[in-house]
Amino acid sequence: MSPSLVSVVLPTHNRRHLLPAAIESVRAQSFQDWELLVVDDGSTDGTWSLLEGLEDSRIRIFRQQHRGVSRARNLAIRESRSVWLGFLDSDDRWTPTKLQRQLEALEEHPELQICHTDEVWIRRGVRVNPKHKHQKYGGWIYHRCLPLCLISPSSVLLQRRLLLRRGAFDENFPVCEDYELWLRLTSQFPVLFVPEPLVFKYGGHADQLSRSRWGLDRYRISALIKIHEGGQLSYQQGRWTAQEIVRKARILAKGFAKRGKLSASDYFELLALRWRGRAGSPL
Repeated sequence: MSPSLVSVVLPTHNRRHLLPAAIESVRAQSFQDWELLVVDDGSTDGTWSLLEGLEDSRIRIFRQQHRGVSRARNLAIRESRSVWLGFLDSDDRWTPTKLQRQLEALEEHPELQICHTDEVWIRRGVRVNPKHKHQKYGGWIYHRCLPLCLISPSSVLLQRRLLLRRGAFDENFPVCEDYELWLRLTSQFPVLFVPEPLVFKYGGHADQLSRSRWGLDRYRISALIKIHEGGQLSYQQGRWTAQEIVRKARILAKGFAKRGKLSASDYFELLALRWRGRAGSPL
């Protein structure tokens, strides 16, 4: 079979009840030159039997022991054969024109290699409005990505060669792996934003990774320190990054203190103190 223009990467773990809707949202795309790579990350709920029953030559299925979403995505990235990569979480869905609208926008901006879109948020079955801090942007957005993860994996379309050259998802991050990747990419490349809600992003369920661990800023700080020490940031980007490390460390210090975990609180207070000098201004 000849390569498709878009490879869609769909990792899943114990979401047999949600997976068919995600897959169908890919099948229903108005743009049809795609392949779908579904990676079963060690599910125990019958997901594999469901996948084996799919009858579509454009869908390729893989199975691995439970090693997490980053390894599952990276497996699919290695096996993909297309110019463009799209990602879809198994609890999200695409609108029918998602790929078409992004490819049209990228055709108008051939100099750009990363594109994301707006999204509709559904929480416990009810549509909710994102807060102002979740507003999406295009262009050079590294500084906007520092406080939290502004780019949803399910909204992204990017060139495959970009990840092959710059590295894909860091498998050492059990959560915030997308935050870490977007920091690396947006520090070096501008992004295209399509201001249309082309993704239904579902949340509020108990098995969400973002709900599985308290204090996600612990992992975001690790990502910030990693990129700061990686030597790829400009002077201004380095200052912004250090300032965000200080801010997040102080928030965690207060949070641990309220929980009576004084040693952890002291650790983050000292971390904030150590990074103040690199922040370039009193904080």
